[in-house]
Amino acid sequence: MKAEVRERLLEAGYECAARWGLAKTTVEDVAREAGVSRATVYRYFPGGRDELISAVVAWEFARFFLRLYEAVADAESLEEVMERGLMFAHRAVVGHEVLQRILVTEPETLLPQMTIEADQTQTLVAAFLTPYLVRHGMTEGAELDAAADFLARMVLSYIGSPARWDLSDPDQVALLVRSELLAGIR
Repeated sequence: MKAEVRERLLEAGYECAARWGLAKTTVEDVAREAGVSRATVYRYFPGGRDELISAVVAWEFARFFLRLYEAVADAESLEEVMERGLMFAHRAVVGHEVLQRILVTEPETLLPQMTIEADQTQTLVAAFLTPYLVRHGMTEGAELDAAADFLARMVLSYIGSPARWDLSDPDQVALLVRSELLAGIR
């Protein structure tokens, strides 16, 4: 039951952030959306609004990585993992209602995520890529860590600013993966 209430609070927090943005979402809004009292919200998130918002962001991040894993799980090559992953991430960012609202209404909240806290995201992406590098031809060791780090940094860079690449075009993504991303580790 506790897990269900916590999940409902996270979902409500997400819905409120999608509707009003992170800065305008309050504990009261989330409680109302979840159909619980403010006291219930504080029982699950004693740190209040800041803890709740952090938990919502972490929850959505975990959901993203689960969907990403599902998108690439049956890929037969590293190239296919990278291509599917880039295209999935691009679609996820472009179609993400909360992220798009924040970009319009409160872009200043993204700056810390993109700079100070970007190392955490890069580390998660590198850890995500590591098993695929091992499974699809890289050997374990220092080079594996360097390759995962390089690919994570490049992937995040292209997702944030694709420049001349159309990440919705499979042919362009395939060319990007082969000519720039994987060429940098092989």
